Amino acid sequence: MEMKQSNAHSNFADINEVEEEAEQEPQQQDNNNYNKRFSGYRGPNRGKQRPYKGFSRQVSLETGFSVLNRESRERDDKKSLPRSGRSFGGFEIGGTINGGDGRKADFSMFRTKSTLSKQKSLLPSIIRERDIENSLRTEDGETKDDSINENVSAGRYFAALRGPELDEVKENEDILLPKEEQWPFLLRFPIGCYGICLGLSSQAVLWLALAKSPATNFLHITPLINLVVWLLSLVALVSVSFTYILKCIFYFEAVKREYFHPVRVNFFFAPWVVCMFLAISVPPVFLSNRQYLHPAIWCVFMGPYFLLELKIYGQWLSGGKRRLCKVANPSSHLSVVGNFVGAILASKVGWSEVAKFLWAVGFAHYLVVFVTLYQRLPTSEALPKELHPVYSMFIAAPSAASIAWNTIYGQFDGCSRTCFFIALFLYISLVARINFFTGFKFSVAWWSYTFPMTTASVATIKYAEAVPGYPSRALALTLSFISTAMVCMLFVSTLLHALVWQTLFPNDLAIAITKRKLTREKKPFKRAYDLKRWTKQALAKKISAEKDFEAEEESRH
Repeated sequence: MEMKQSNAHSNFADINEVEEEAEQEPQQQDNNNYNKRFSGYRGPNRGKQRPYKGFSRQVSLETGFSVLNRESRERDDKKSLPRSGRSFGGFEIGGTINGGDGRKADFSMFRTKSTLSKQKSLLPSIIRERDIENSLRTEDGETKDDSINENVSAGRYFAALRGPELDEVKENEDILLPKEEQWPFLLRFPIGCYGICLGLSSQAVLWLALAKSPATNFLHITPLINLVVWLLSLVALVSVSFTYILKCIFYFEAVKREYFHPVRVNFFFAPWVVCMFLAISVPPVFLSNRQYLHPAIWCVFMGPYFLLELKIYGQWLSGGKRRLCKVANPSSHLSVVGNFVGAILASKVGWSEVAKFLWAVGFAHYLVVFVTLYQRLPTSEALPKELHPVYSMFIAAPSAASIAWNTIYGQFDGCSRTCFFIALFLYISLVARINFFTGFKFSVAWWSYTFPMTTASVATIKYAEAVPGYPSRALALTLSFISTAMVCMLFVSTLLHALVWQTLFPNDLAIAITKRKLTREKKPFKRAYDLKRWTKQALAKKISAEKDFEAEEESRH
């Protein structure tokens, strides 16, 4: 009998004391069922080491592990969400709702509030509220997402998206709209389309400089090229603005999502930069021998830009969730370069002091943005190792600062040359690694990365005027040819993607991310650690009990 009792004792371990220690620590929700199963006994001899008399307070270690593994698999199967992009926490947006009848994707969640209220009347309000409530609740009854249209934090964009432009959804993320179904055109039309206008309008500035500069008069370039490019830029600006205004009218919630996007918020500066480019590069046939432009032009174009940068710079300065070290990316130069373009336009209308003010504001914030991106603080999102056209944004601000200083003071002096040499060094550093600019998917936003190259070309032309010679002229012509060739290549690619392949505007997945991560993140390492700790403690109790039992047996004999 003693031998049988010892054998039975060697195969089982008392886990009551382990449970008492585990109950004092914060337990995860996944372990509640397991604790309740073995915590019901409250005997008078609990915690005392004595020979085991039955199996009511014992559990085999092997059996315990099998139970835990089985329950873990059941919970994982129950809580896993399909990664098709059609799920919203058990709420099939693109298909059925909670096992109901088939229903198409609900794009009304991104419409303006007035339109959304009208569409709500098409469905019974009780059914709609019940479906959304069920889809937004977890198994514990807690709401997963307070509001679909609530503002998404900048950190959430970095957590859910990837890529230099933050336009690709990570594999472990769900979105609010189906990926397989084609979305409405306005919902697929991004703010990055203003990059087309930036590329074309900067080319108008370049060809005007080539036609009028003494350094390139030997080419005999006709101003007609400037006129054609300027008109094409104006048509592109009107078309993109009209389409995006329609998006603001019908899908204002999607526009809000783009505004809170860390990268795309900078493209809201682009329309006003394009307007200032067009005002600077007005063809001579439209000027009627006027020395200065009307100051109202500067007020109309620079006023909204200045108000928007007060908002953005205030967020950088306040140190909140959208401080610069958190949201800084190469596209942030768009919010800086407009100050230099505005300074050029201010000098064109005769306001030299205003031009100096804008130049000082732009240069101060350019230094801050440049140092933040160059330093790559541990608190900010690291830039990708692979090069991307977005890196050309580093060239835009110093090139525009060089041109603005030359326009304000009328000479390409030391400050202008310093800014120009900074831009030239960054340009060379990117060209030296041109083999890394491969394997990227074409995007409309690439257009906005052509205007820094064009701006650098214009600055080189100004440098060739101040330092005449064959090297400076050759450099100016080379950079001008490269920027023009890039714009032509993008123009052809855009036409092919729009008319032939019809892939110019894919589904804009970046605006359809959820406010919070809908799936519960698994913590396999912590789970494995819990099992290891439980096993270690159980074996320690078993060995201790065996030693006490053997000592008691020896004392009897």
